Amino acid sequence: MRGEPAGAPGEGRPEAGKEMMRKGLSGERRWLLPVGVAVVLVSVLLASSLRGQAGGARAGGPEARRAIPVVGATAALGDLGVYQSGLGTVTPVKTVTVRSRVDGQLVSVAYREGQLVREGDLLAQIDPRPFEVQLHQAEGQLAKDEAALANAKVDLERYRVLIKENSVSAQQLDTQAATVDQIEAAIKSDRAQVESAKLNLTYSRITAPISGIVGLRLVDPGNIVHASDQNGLLVITQQQPITVIFTIAADQLPAVLQQRRKGHDLVVEAWDRDFKRELATGSLLAIDNQIDLSTGTIRMRALFPNQDSALYPNQFVNTRLLVETLHGVVLVPTAAIQRSPQSTYVYVVKPDSTVEMRTVEVQMTEGDTSALRSGISAGDVVVVDGVDKLQPGTPVTLAKANGTRQQGS
Repeated sequence: MRGEPAGAPGEGRPEAGKEMMRKGLSGERRWLLPVGVAVVLVSVLLASSLRGQAGGARAGGPEARRAIPVVGATAALGDLGVYQSGLGTVTPVKTVTVRSRVDGQLVSVAYREGQLVREGDLLAQIDPRPFEVQLHQAEGQLAKDEAALANAKVDLERYRVLIKENSVSAQQLDTQAATVDQIEAAIKSDRAQVESAKLNLTYSRITAPISGIVGLRLVDPGNIVHASDQNGLLVITQQQPITVIFTIAADQLPAVLQQRRKGHDLVVEAWDRDFKRELATGSLLAIDNQIDLSTGTIRMRALFPNQDSALYPNQFVNTRLLVETLHGVVLVPTAAIQRSPQSTYVYVVKPDSTVEMRTVEVQMTEGDTSALRSGISAGDVVVVDGVDKLQPGTPVTLAKANGTRQQGS
């Protein structure tokens, strides 16, 4: 028998190899078929879902009509003041450095530092004894000369009688008359010395020349003070009333002058540095007589009663001068006004809770409030917050002032 060569089964038999390859390919096809079917089904489902969403959006479904929450405010008729602002310094109406008018020892003070004193109140006492002595001397000299005058007048009357009897000469009569005149002149000088001594005695008692707040003491009791001292004894500053000197731009001066010519008293408000708290309210007192060329501003002075001492000398404040008041204008929050290269506009909430864009004309803006000439009417609701998400026709949910929300119908 002829033996077969050793090797793998089917080796050397082309028909057997082809059969095995056909069987392997058939197995791979059986594995790929279910996977392909699954991929086709998933693709069909995704496409159907996307078409459904697109169709819902085109039909105005809930996703397309979702309302945007915004904060609104109602336009109203009202008055708006036109103010001119400036930086000011609180300046006392009167500031007095109290000095001694006589020389002497300061024996006592009758005030406390920072005390409110009234005009005429005793402040300090200088040793009065030297002035009392001067007064006594002057009074004594006056009494002596008055006695001499009385004797001289008696002699003059006697000479007038004797001249008629030719007992004395006319020269003696004239000399006696001159003596009387000299003594009378001396008495006038004596009386002036008495008054001077009394005045010095009065000056030794130092009183307040004005009403105001006493500053820190400059001289302590026991020191010798002189009328020539430059620093003085103390400083009194009047604080009620008090003034504020402030500046405004020179371009704003004509409007102020126009109101002054009409006889109107212009209101001035004083605010703190941050413009957050109003300190006092006063009135315009005076306008400087020239414009500062270096700054282009003009100085003004306002008077404040300052009963609560809210203003203090040399304090820096912000001032607002009320030039005029716009009456019966449409007022909206400044935050509602939007600007584009083409126009100034606001978003108005319509009754159907959608918004429309309206072009407006701003007449005046003061702080957080603006007055409009045209574009909207009183009662219209304008969007204040959430404008960046809006377009004409966008549905909105309006937030009320109390924090609640109202869904538009």
